[in-house]
Amino acid sequence: MYEMRENRSYGFLKFLSVLVGSLLLFIVYLCIYTYVFGFDLPKTVILKRQHAVWQARIERMNARLDRNENVLATLALRDNNIYRSIFGMNDIPPEVRNAGFGGVDRYHYLTALDSNNPLRKAALRIDILTKKAYVQSKSFDDVEQMARQAGDMASCIPAIMPVSPDASRFHFTSAFGYRTDPFTGGIRYHAGDDFGCDKGNPIYATGDGEVAEVRYEFFGYGLSVLIDHGFGYKTRYAHMGRIDVVEGMKVKRGECIGLSGNSGRSTGPHVHYEVIYKDNPVNPAGFFDLEITPAEYAELVRSARKDIER
Repeated sequence: MYEMRENRSYGFLKFLSVLVGSLLLFIVYLCIYTYVFGFDLPKTVILKRQHAVWQARIERMNARLDRNENVLATLALRDNNIYRSIFGMNDIPPEVRNAGFGGVDRYHYLTALDSNNPLRKAALRIDILTKKAYVQSKSFDDVEQMARQAGDMASCIPAIMPVSPDASRFHFTSAFGYRTDPFTGGIRYHAGDDFGCDKGNPIYATGDGEVAEVRYEFFGYGLSVLIDHGFGYKTRYAHMGRIDVVEGMKVKRGECIGLSGNSGRSTGPHVHYEVIYKDNPVNPAGFFDLEITPAEYAELVRSARKDIER
């Protein structure tokens, strides 16, 4: 009986020794396999293969994102320089087109990844392109709406002089650009054209629009009216003696908006007239219909009066 126990103990120790020895040999083998020869373990090989597959997919996705980004950049350039410009719409500034996403952390599920990780960067690019595409889509909607109103554009853009072209009733006293200031004698920028005429000469709206501002300045413009014609255009009529319109009022081309005078910073009775495009003054002479006769101008005034009465 004692010998049987001794043999059993000896067998167990022998088995244990073989097991430990095998484990040690396996560990030594792994060390030699991985650190000496530089081979990967089978599981590592599988993970690396999967990583390579996903890396290739991310690279293909980034290539598509590059193409889409270039297309959006071309659309944005064409939108600002052509489509919106045609209808007098202001450009969409870069800070609006490139605005990011605020608020909650949109990438909390990627916090374990480095900021330069391709997957994290791709997710950010997708969000940015989505926002840019949305902004561009809204811009095209606005352009489409303006295009539907293009028929109204011809009647809105300033196209006549603010006074009758009868040469016996007015004369040009000062043109757009730099000139000698009549008060100081220095060189000063003049933002419009001046039409010298008697007090009480009718002043007419040069295009359809809405009265955006009626104001009085003791110095400067004196009594003045600002009309917003849409499509980026505005006109200003200054140094008036009387104003016959109010803010918010709709006016038509050829409608009388008041009478000439000598109010504000002025050396004599005249009408100071400005054309403003996208908030910048431009030369009004480029908008005058020089072929219209006094009779045709008078007919335009009568037609505007009839439309108002109807």
